[in-house]
Amino acid sequence: MPSDCPDQNRRKFLSQASFAVATAGLARGPHTWMTGGQAPAAQGSSKLLIERTLGKTGIRIPIVSMGVMNCNNPEIIKRAYDAGVRFFDTAQSYQGGRNEEMLGSVIAQMGVRDKVIIQTKAEVPRGPAGSIRSRVLQDFAGCLKRLKMENVDVMLIHQIPNDMMSNPEIIEALKEAKSQKLARFVGVSTHEETAVLNSAAAAGFCDVIQFRYNFLNADDKDMLQALRNAASKGIGLIAMKTQTGGRSRNAGPLNQTAMLKWVLQHPEITTAVPGYTNFDQVAESISVAYGLDYTSEEKSWLENRSVRLAIEFCRQCGTCLPTCPRGVEVPTLMRTHMYAASYANFYQARATLDGIHGNAGLKRCAGCTDCTARCRYNINIRENIAELKAMYV
Repeated sequence: MPSDCPDQNRRKFLSQASFAVATAGLARGPHTWMTGGQAPAAQGSSKLLIERTLGKTGIRIPIVSMGVMNCNNPEIIKRAYDAGVRFFDTAQSYQGGRNEEMLGSVIAQMGVRDKVIIQTKAEVPRGPAGSIRSRVLQDFAGCLKRLKMENVDVMLIHQIPNDMMSNPEIIEALKEAKSQKLARFVGVSTHEETAVLNSAAAAGFCDVIQFRYNFLNADDKDMLQALRNAASKGIGLIAMKTQTGGRSRNAGPLNQTAMLKWVLQHPEITTAVPGYTNFDQVAESISVAYGLDYTSEEKSWLENRSVRLAIEFCRQCGTCLPTCPRGVEVPTLMRTHMYAASYANFYQARATLDGIHGNAGLKRCAGCTDCTARCRYNINIRENIAELKAMYV
């Protein structure tokens, strides 16, 4: 249970975040270092990177890509490219736009724009009816300006809730982005996976969907059916949060390659976008793209029920919401905590916190001495909110 002293809470939180930076994504065994212009074949074989086609787009890419959100080192992007990564995902909100600027600069410097697939995302616009379409197109134009590109391969509406999937202005803006050649293909990213996947399959305007999926979803039959439904309609599926945030306070070291392989053993998913912040993480993740068979250690780890129960990862299911008497947006706070404590990405944590609308943010928790919000999946909401309050209130 957290101490009542704010300074102790802050030191504890920062210590945990530093641990996350040091350990998230580290390999569980020795790496084969990747050098030269392309990823080497597995030792003693001529294996190539496994590739899949991104739905009806026809784009063919390796099954392991790069989420650039947590990266602030251009050399990591260069190393990922040299290792075989060809799909790079960024967004308007990442590092206040600096993430797009860095990615665009690196791609231009390397002279490989024609060899990579660039995906970026604009935030869900908020405003009166009649203003949403123009806001989306304006934000897309800003993305291109920061990337210093005339167009990108994929543009998404970022973190769209299902109730916006039928908004005619959103649909019109995405179609217009294609007709204006701002992007070759369009779609959405979401944390409301099952509902949005089904809505997109029915509506038909999405070429691509990026969604959260990892081995903790193994028992979610509705979500599995939704992703199969979307894939059957030709929608390209990209998995994020594949490694449950990268760390756990209670489960010990997480087997990163096992979790990534589990996701990619679903053939409906074209590629995953783990976030690399050091060279070891690049090598570790790309190793998965050479073969998806589990090692005995990986298989045992995935089958260990105690590990699954010990991992604290918010599924954004919303079942905690009725347990908070103050109407706080608990799932978004848990995502904020993940960005800060697991990714040590304090900018994204702050941006996510500031994006909570109305009186449902962390300040609403300030007067509570005993948090009554409860999670059906054993997340310690009270402790996480206490740590957020120590940082931001």
